[in-house]
Amino acid sequence: MKPYTEISCYAIVHPLLGPPIPNQGGAFRFRGMNVIASWADSWDHISVSRPDRCPTWEEMEQVKRAFFLSHETAMQLHVPPTDHKNLHPYCLHLWRPHDAHIPRPPSWMVA
Repeated sequence: MKPYTEISCYAIVHPLLGPPIPNQGGAFRFRGMNVIASWADSWDHISVSRPDRCPTWEEMEQVKRAFFLSHETAMQLHVPPTDHKNLHPYCLHLWRPHDAHIPRPPSWMVA
């Protein structure tokens, strides 16, 4: 994930979480979307939500480009139903492990 200094321009004070903590995470407002980001516990994690609908693919891509370094791969996951928790109807997530490489399919399969 980008250093906090590069994303601090989007930082907000969250009503429950308070102000961002530079080495842990915080709340951000980016192009009309609510973003909660954390980069602790060996993972980068971003929750992206809108009040009226799920973010589009294009919006998630904009968030990825704004919050992650250009060479980093981030992922969305579809976990088994027993592990799925839906706390907000219009929220999507991006993850990136710190200590592992995310495997990717061959480039010809990604279109």
